Amino acid sequence: MTADGTILLTGAAGFVGSATRRALAERGARLRLLVHQRPVPRGAAGAAGSVVRGDVTDPASLRGVCEGVATVLHLASYIGEDPQRCAAVNAAGTRALVAEARRAGVRRFVLLSTAAVYGLGPHRGAAESALRPDPVSVTSRSRLAAEEAVLAAGGTVLRPHFVYGEGDRWFVPGVAALLRRSPVWPAGGRARLSVVSVEDLATVVADLATGPWQGGGGEVFHVCEPEPVRLREVGERVGGVLGVAVPRWGLPLWLVRRLARATAADAQRLARVATDHWYDSSRIWQRVGHGPQHAFRERFAAHAAWYRDAAAGDGEPAAADTAAAAGRGPGVRPGPGPGPRATGAGPGGEARPGAAGAGPGR
Repeated sequence: MTADGTILLTGAAGFVGSATRRALAERGARLRLLVHQRPVPRGAAGAAGSVVRGDVTDPASLRGVCEGVATVLHLASYIGEDPQRCAAVNAAGTRALVAEARRAGVRRFVLLSTAAVYGLGPHRGAAESALRPDPVSVTSRSRLAAEEAVLAAGGTVLRPHFVYGEGDRWFVPGVAALLRRSPVWPAGGRARLSVVSVEDLATVVADLATGPWQGGGGEVFHVCEPEPVRLREVGERVGGVLGVAVPRWGLPLWLVRRLARATAADAQRLARVATDHWYDSSRIWQRVGHGPQHAFRERFAAHAAWYRDAAAGDGEPAAADTAAAAGRGPGVRPGPGPGPRATGAGPGGEARPGAAGAGPGR
């Protein structure tokens, strides 16, 4: 570990946050975990670390949490339909944490956001500078506001698209729901999608936290595997692992929408996985000095047992109090659900395949 000082981590009990906490612990990082409602495992901060309580919607509760901190890793966000909570947690909450970090003299600040801030595609291999954010959901708009606060302070923003791996309650479950509800492949299943394993995403976050800092101007990075995967390949692998029948035929996307009598919101969700959404991530791998250790075609098999166990536990791994992507990994959510979700997709992202029987994303 080359950076000195304590690392403050939010979302440490979530999907990406848990993986990041483990990656940092392996490097001997000194951690301070900021928790709100969700508990972290005993000893999660390590022998030299600590756990502090705070609520990003209550700036007074954040006073002092960044004292002695060199790096803030903000991986927690709210993913839901409530515009007031989105504004309070994602937008105002991030601004409050940035303000406290600046007051305490924190040198680096990394935010986990989502490629969903770009809105609907198609997006085909574009670099960060080639795309203009155009969010279509209240969640994405609030996360873009969070980005603006971090970038204005000279921080770094990470935009993964779909995140998979142990703890995923969004992406793979969403694809499984789509398979169960659709007898055909939308657009033939040909859409190309950017994905990243939670381990590789956590490694990138840990690299930025512990490596030489090149901040100062505010930067945005896509975080995904160099090669996209097609929806059909994802679906076939998910179907094989979870025992879900896979469609034999495909239909044009417009016809699938019509036959499904999709609402405007359903059509947006479907577009997330049925049209191209893949991004050039070469800059982040150049920055951290290595490529991803895993590719979906090989790595998904390593998580097969976890996905089967999760599906057996409650019928299918439905959305829980995690997200990424986001960051933070997307998926199916039966209802708005309570409270902030510790991302990550979610990536990164909050795109959620399979909702309402029509498919993905937000």
